[in-house]
Amino acid sequence: MNHSIRNSWMAAVAMFALLFGAISYVQVIGAGDLNDNPWNQRAVLANYCNDRGAIIVGGKPIAESVPGDESCKFQRQYSQPELYAGITGYFSRSYGSTGLEQQLRDELAGSSDQLFLDRVSQIFLGSQPKGASVELTIDPAIQKLAYDLIPDGQQGSIVVTNPKTGAIIAMVSKPSYDPNLIATHDPAKEKASYEQLNQVPGINLNQSVSGPTGALLAPGSVFKLVDTAAALNSGKYNKDSVLPNPDSLPLPGSSASLPNYAGGNCSVRSTADFAFALEQSCNTPFASIALDLGQKAIADQASKFGFGQDFGDQLKLQSAVSVFPTNLDQAALAQSAVGQRDVKATPLQIAMMTDAIANNGVQMKPELIKTVRAPDLRVISEPKPETLRTSTSPDIAKQITEWMTDVVSKGIASGAAIPGVDVAGKTGTAQLGDSGLNNSWFTGFAPANDPQVAVTIVMQNVDVFTGAKLTSPNAKKIFEAVLNK
Repeated sequence: MNHSIRNSWMAAVAMFALLFGAISYVQVIGAGDLNDNPWNQRAVLANYCNDRGAIIVGGKPIAESVPGDESCKFQRQYSQPELYAGITGYFSRSYGSTGLEQQLRDELAGSSDQLFLDRVSQIFLGSQPKGASVELTIDPAIQKLAYDLIPDGQQGSIVVTNPKTGAIIAMVSKPSYDPNLIATHDPAKEKASYEQLNQVPGINLNQSVSGPTGALLAPGSVFKLVDTAAALNSGKYNKDSVLPNPDSLPLPGSSASLPNYAGGNCSVRSTADFAFALEQSCNTPFASIALDLGQKAIADQASKFGFGQDFGDQLKLQSAVSVFPTNLDQAALAQSAVGQRDVKATPLQIAMMTDAIANNGVQMKPELIKTVRAPDLRVISEPKPETLRTSTSPDIAKQITEWMTDVVSKGIASGAAIPGVDVAGKTGTAQLGDSGLNNSWFTGFAPANDPQVAVTIVMQNVDVFTGAKLTSPNAKKIFEAVLNK
């Protein structure tokens, strides 16, 4: 009998410990992760019908709460929804929230610590709970221009920044969608819209990260800027170094070879300096540099530009992590050095790498939030420019800028040239298997000697001609629009 009682007591203690551990995890250890999960409907339902704060661009709301119906006092409404969907995300009864609606949920719902006194005041006054408004750094005119520069039906992304402050001036992608279709109070319409949008190629609402912050793509030749910085930082190379430039480079331990870029004039020289190799985007010199320096030197420099790090906390927006692979054999290292193989980067990552070069080697924290205001318009948060890391030295950044300027004035990025303005740039063409299609990139800044704006563009699944037409020339249009404001 005593044996049975003892066993029952031990089972009860074990069950109590398991229950206590589960409660502790949910309430303490895992509380943050559970609240951050976009599929956590409890966080949404807790304030679904409240007067949620507005998200503002250029003084006008792009997301706000408007009077609802009998089932809910307030309804979430999005203005110019496709233009801003990649930033605002959606706020849905059934599917949770994404984008700023998720990442700034406490501020928008009025439940952040900074709004404690406002909540107390609302309780005493018997007022409807109201959230804080969030004004963004986005320039509405540049946002609209960038969005329109991506043709309908084309998958692509554009990021426009101020390299000196890290402020995001524009951030767009296509295809896009209308968050109003998912924010509806009609459950049947909400479900039908969600399922229909998830059938559109390039849209996946099950993923909380997409577009400029979430599209992990082969960066192609824009990655050669990493190689260049690593080479100069090693002390083994300088601006006068002579680089091997064969038409193809046999890949060590393999029967394959890496061909030189065929779209420029690489074939006219068997050796090249950095200026020529970057101007014509030659592959073999940079693959040779990587084989000489080794994987660690390239990986370390990539890390200094932000590869392998999550920018989500800095940006206040979900962000995928860009990757430079590890444990590479020599053949894989040579291919990775030209931005192929398993190297993956978001458009935001390439933009931040370019910002660091433009800003004398200093990478600034990416900033999307201009101000956060309480319901009484009191400013409760106003982020200031903040240094994130030193990516390279001022001298190396200056030298790379000079070469990038030649890429536009003399090389294959001439479509970005602006009369009377020195523009620094680099193109990239990442091959997608044997399809004949590529991810086509441009990244650069202007003016080269005093950067005011940086632009990164990627167009996915395009042929070489289409990619050239949609990248450098479109960057020129954005540069001119910003500089002429």
